[in-house]
Amino acid sequence: MRKKLPADGLPGIQIHSRHSIQSVMLKALIVLALTNMSLDGRAQKKNLSDDQMLKGKPSDITQPLPTVLGWVDDSHFLLNRKANADSGIKTYLVDCNTGKETISTPDLLKKSATIPNRAVYAKGDDLYLKDGDKPEERLTNDSAREINPTLSPDMNYVAFTRDNNLYTIDLTAKKAHQLTTDGSDVILNGYASWVYTEEILGRRSHYRSFWWSPDSRHLAFFRTDDSVVPIFNITNEVGQHGALEKERYPEAGDPNPEVKVGIVAPDGGTVTWSDFNEHEDQYFGLPYWRPDGQALWVQWMNRDQNNLIIYEVNLQNGTRKIIYSEKQKTWIDLDDEGNRIDFLKDGKRFIITSDQSGWKMLYLYDLTGKLLNPITNGKYTVTSVNFVDEKNQVVYFTCRKDNSARFDFYKVKLNGTGLQRLTFGDYSHQCDLSTLGSYFITTYSNVSEPQRMALVDNKGKIIRELGSSKGPEFDAYNIAKTEMERVKSEDGLYELPMKITWPLNMEAGKKYPVLINIYGGPNAGTVYDNFAFNGQQQWWAKEGLIVVSMDHRASGHFGKEGVNYMYRNLGYWEMKDWIQCVKWLIDHGADKEKICISGFSYGGYMTCYALTYGADYFKYGLAGGSVVDWSLYDSHYTERYMDTPKDNPEGYKSSSVLNYVDKYKGLLRIYHGTSDDNVHLQNSLQLIKKLEEAKKHFEFMLYPGGKHGWGGNQSFHSTNENNLFIYKNLLGRDMPAIMWR
Repeated sequence: MRKKLPADGLPGIQIHSRHSIQSVMLKALIVLALTNMSLDGRAQKKNLSDDQMLKGKPSDITQPLPTVLGWVDDSHFLLNRKANADSGIKTYLVDCNTGKETISTPDLLKKSATIPNRAVYAKGDDLYLKDGDKPEERLTNDSAREINPTLSPDMNYVAFTRDNNLYTIDLTAKKAHQLTTDGSDVILNGYASWVYTEEILGRRSHYRSFWWSPDSRHLAFFRTDDSVVPIFNITNEVGQHGALEKERYPEAGDPNPEVKVGIVAPDGGTVTWSDFNEHEDQYFGLPYWRPDGQALWVQWMNRDQNNLIIYEVNLQNGTRKIIYSEKQKTWIDLDDEGNRIDFLKDGKRFIITSDQSGWKMLYLYDLTGKLLNPITNGKYTVTSVNFVDEKNQVVYFTCRKDNSARFDFYKVKLNGTGLQRLTFGDYSHQCDLSTLGSYFITTYSNVSEPQRMALVDNKGKIIRELGSSKGPEFDAYNIAKTEMERVKSEDGLYELPMKITWPLNMEAGKKYPVLINIYGGPNAGTVYDNFAFNGQQQWWAKEGLIVVSMDHRASGHFGKEGVNYMYRNLGYWEMKDWIQCVKWLIDHGADKEKICISGFSYGGYMTCYALTYGADYFKYGLAGGSVVDWSLYDSHYTERYMDTPKDNPEGYKSSSVLNYVDKYKGLLRIYHGTSDDNVHLQNSLQLIKKLEEAKKHFEFMLYPGGKHGWGGNQSFHSTNENNLFIYKNLLGRDMPAIMWR
């Protein structure tokens, strides 16, 4: 209904006199002028160039922050920055108390450097020693390959593996010691089997499974027997007759590697074996040395992964006693990568991180394993312990408390009292604490505000701003808006987070295609409230795409209690929640016929699941390196959530993409590396066979020799093909030449 105008004036304005008429006209002209100025101001904003979006050309839209090199002591740190726009980068020593900055000297840089004065490294297949300013010294000279050289804490020894045996070299006497002798293609001493590296110790371990004691008097190591683990054959295109790679890979329900825990002196001698039965169906997590070096703490877990026990192992005879035991109805994560235990320097207590309450919290224990008290308590997630100030009995830690999409810095007393947020504002913070905890440097932003850096004291007071990444031309450009949204789950229990970049100059009533980028795995959220200027994303916004990332209830935003929904039922709740997000997008300008989802690995699984199980809502998909049936993936990861196929046949059936091919009606692009040792090509091939048998149309691309990812021109090719797919199916036009890589 049109609003009725007064008979003799403008809407809502009553005219009483000639002066009033003049006054109104003047006001109207002022309003019109201001409006035109505003519109002109908006029109004068510059559009991003193709080079700025696609080639990373400098633009003054954003600028580098200063670089913090590290803390020299509790009140001084080193900072790299430009003195002015025209100068080179210089290193400054910053005094937190006075704010004084002085140009750092070479002696100070050397003194404060974190690089040790002695280093051992591999070059080619041999090891070399670099000792201070002395010339490089070759330590080994043989045909075998030396792997994972690791200096002892006192830097007098280096440990490494060769031919799956554990060795040391005494760097003072230049004498080598062979610590084990039974290494073979299936017996691995100090070198981890595939499943342990991938799922427990982490890829950063580079297959290393030996650890120095703090006093350098012992080495702990895993002896792994892979002979019981089934072989998976991986073939590739190399040579006239191809090549075959045999991988010891336990799929769900298969026999696992058998592991023994050994302790040995660096000069060799008898190995002390901990008194575990290596034939038991079990897992060992990353071990911890007690700070005094007098005992080894070993993380043990049953095959069902619902009982974690930390044992203290005697170094002399290998006997063990229980320090800590935890049971959960679902599972416990073992892959902590050294973040589960923090020993206090008093030698009497330790802090353990556990999500047994449904949320990851901190607990204080004595060294006998007696719980002293919870340190934190609530429905939020502690992500790391940054520092324990034992003098003042305070713990500094990072958590996601006030907003699950933001990281904040907190402190609390060891007795659990005095919880205080130290960071500020509606930002996500990344903090670097001084050596004794008096100050910290925070780099902070949110989805709409570029990163800034500030120095803050341990009471939460901002001492000074150190820099801003917002460039001088940031406000002069027409930049697509990125927003955080929360969508209520269908059952009303959760506010699901989404990060959305909207098309430039959206028109009311017009429907826009959607590109959703996901990962989706358990406790692996990707939606966080921080700023990132993404040229590719800006390009898509210019082209008219709604670009979205979204997290489900089991992504970690809602603690372990949310993640537990995945137990014995992968795929279902992820898809249920994401369908709600898609419904919200359709209500807010999305074209329901042009919803595309894209992901790799677990994201590939979810993409395939979306195009089959969720085919009514997801029309297009880009699926790379995808799991399609969980019986085809490795034992430790899969069984953590699903139990074994024998124990949970219905769960494996309902989670398999292969069982929903009949629902497929969109268009899926499948791509996979032929040498993928993580998610085997077998997965994509089984899906392709099902689609072919059902006479369904799809696209498929192989990357010869590609592992779980690929680089070089293959990476460019993959990107080009994905972009072509987007242009053809979502945008309905040819891909511009500038997009080709």
